[in-house]
Formats: sequence, C-alpha cells, structure tokens
Amino acid sequence: MISVSLAEARRMALVAQGFVEPRPARVGARELVALVDRLGVVQIDSVNVLVRSHYLPAFSRLGGYEPAALDALSHEAPRTLFEYWGHEASLLPIELFPTMHWRMELAHRHAWGRMKRVARYQKQLVADVLAMVSERGPIAASDVEVGKRRKPGRGGWWGWSDAKTALEWLFWSGQITSARRSNFERLYDLPARVIPPAIFARRPPTPAEAHEQLVERSARALGVATEVDLRDYYRLAVKDTRATIGTLVERGVLLPATVESWPKPAFVHRDAPPPPPVIETTALLSPFDSLIWMRERTERLFGMRVRLEIYTPAHKRVHGYYVLPMLAGETLVARVDLKADREARVLRAQAAHVEGRAKSAAAKAMARELVRMAAWLALPRVEAIDRGNLGSSLKRELPGIRFPGAT
Repeated sequence: MISVSLAEARRMALVAQGFVEPRPARVGARELVALVDRLGVVQIDSVNVLVRSHYLPAFSRLGGYEPAALDALSHEAPRTLFEYWGHEASLLPIELFPTMHWRMELAHRHAWGRMKRVARYQKQLVADVLAMVSERGPIAASDVEVGKRRKPGRGGWWGWSDAKTALEWLFWSGQITSARRSNFERLYDLPARVIPPAIFARRPPTPAEAHEQLVERSARALGVATEVDLRDYYRLAVKDTRATIGTLVERGVLLPATVESWPKPAFVHRDAPPPPPVIETTALLSPFDSLIWMRERTERLFGMRVRLEIYTPAHKRVHGYYVLPMLAGETLVARVDLKADREARVLRAQAAHVEGRAKSAAAKAMARELVRMAAWLALPRVEAIDRGNLGSSLKRELPGIRFPGAT
C-alpha cells in the first residue's frame, strides 16, 4: 500500500498529463503524436467561441503549433489518430482502433436511444445509408439524401433526422468511421479505406483484454486515481472496471494507494515515476482538458469547483460562458472567460477570477498566458474587461492596450 500526500497526488497527475517537460522549440507531428499517446484520449467539442477544444491540450502543454498539423494526424494517410467515442467524441491513438472493437460490437448488438429505433425498425434505411457511404464516401451527413421512402409495412415517411441517426449508429457500431472533418462536420467512409491496413487487420482483443488495456492507459494518464477516476477516463461500466482493477492489482500492474483527504482507495501504475519535489508551470486549460474534465476529481485534487456554464442563462453565470481555469505551479489559481473576436482580431478576457488572495501573482501569470495564446491564434491584441475579482488587476498587467468597458 502506497501512502500519497495531496501535494504529491497533484504532482503525480501533472507529470502523467505532460505538464512537466520543457516546451519544445518546435511542435510538429512527432510531438503531437507523443502527447496524444500519453493522454490516451483528447475530447472533441463543437464550441468555437475561442478555438475548438481539441486544439487546446497541445497548446497548454507544448506551446504554439499549427492546428492543421493536429488535423492531419487523423485526416491524412498514414493516420496516427482516429475519431471515436473514447471519453466523449474523441481523438484516439490509432493503436486503440482494435481495442474499441468491443464498444463497437456492443453498439451493434445493443443500440440505445433513438439509434435503437432506427437500427431495429428501419433496416432498409440503414442499408441504404451504408451503401451510400460505400459508394460516395467520404461523405457528410448533410449530403446524405435517401429521399422520402415509405417504411416497409408501416405508414409515414423517413426524414432527414432518421438518416442522420442511421449514420450515427453506423459510426458507433464501427461500420463506418470519420475520414476527416470539413468545417467541423464529419465526413464518413468505410474503416477499410481509412484505418491503416496493418491496424485494421489486427485481431481485436477480447472485451476483458480491451478493458485491461484501457484501465491501464487510464492509470498511466492520471498518475494516481480512484476506481471512479479510472472508469470515467474512457467511460467504462462499473462492473467491468471493478473486475479489471482487481485483475491488474493481482498482476502487480496497479498498486493500491491511499491519498491524503481522499475518502476512497486509489491506485498507481507500477511504472509511475516518483513525483518531483516541485513543479513550475503555467497554462490555461480547456474546460474539456483531461486534467480537469472530471469535476469531482478536479475539486478533490486541486480544490477548485469547475462547472461548465455554457448552457446556463447569462444572468445566472458565475464565471462566464467559456471559462478556462489557469494552472500555475502545482494548482489551479484562477480562471478566465475568453472569446476570440476574429473579426476585430482581438482576444477578449471577458471576466477573470482568482482563487484565494494572490491577485498580483495570478494577474501577472494570466497576462503572460493571454499574450502567448493571442500570438498562437494570430490575434494582435488582448483586451480585458474589468469583471470578476481579478479583472482590474489583469487590466493593469496588460499595459499599452485599450481596455473597453463592459457592455
């Protein structure tokens, strides 16, 4: 049994998530592939008020790079990443394509929600959509037109939503995959035409073997984790995860641990490096970053309560619409609501909040990160609004820039 202090747990998580190594002078395909392999999964999200979320983890850890370089890894042969349901919609290392076969088979045999109705009762529609992808792929959902055909033996008509649902079920069940995205819309094609032949031909592991691979990857990526943490990383079922953890502990792959102030047992991968005595880093984090995407773990590890307020009415928001927590040193010290005003070519800090009382240090660090992010996004100005308990301090740290008032 390993005993871990809370400070050590934070440092272990930051090491595992790739926040310790110096940022490279140049970020190319090799660095991006290595990072995604290390994280095991990068969540995709459609919100584009700042920049698409899946571009942010690499910037936070590696520094400025060309987002097109990340796109190329999953859009162009030879692909090293592919898109599937990992945590949510995600980019995954290409080696995990066979590993996800169990989830594809599960979707194939047990569709759920709206997909269940289409898969069960509209088999001809599904066959027509699959044939269209086979004939015309890569093809977008907006280009799939199956016409208004009567359901065999049933009244009514097939509509656009049913065709799109059929595409989603075919994607979930692995019969089609994402060849690339255009303006963020998926273009679907057959896996045999997208996945590298050597990977596509590989024997899929059994469900038990797949769970062992995924739980072990989760443990490596998290540093120290409870059963719930390990389960959430790839959204695994309780029963399967619990059995897998037992197997990996029995083999010595996972080591039981206790963490200061954590009420539940934790686990550490046997190859996890010892935490360094101190970590010095600063980074703005996507709200969908794998370091903080599990809100309860984030609060347990860093003491910050992070909530996504995109769907909260504006007058009820506490911190803002698209809020990025800021990592400084070994903990989360502040957060900022950001918007990339591309027409005005301005990065806008619409509100800033600090945790605790270290306003001056937090404002200095945040100002540096905002300037760095603006340069990456090719926005020549940063403007801060005096909103939140850090807003005025942040404005003072951005000299020579016109600061508009709140509107």
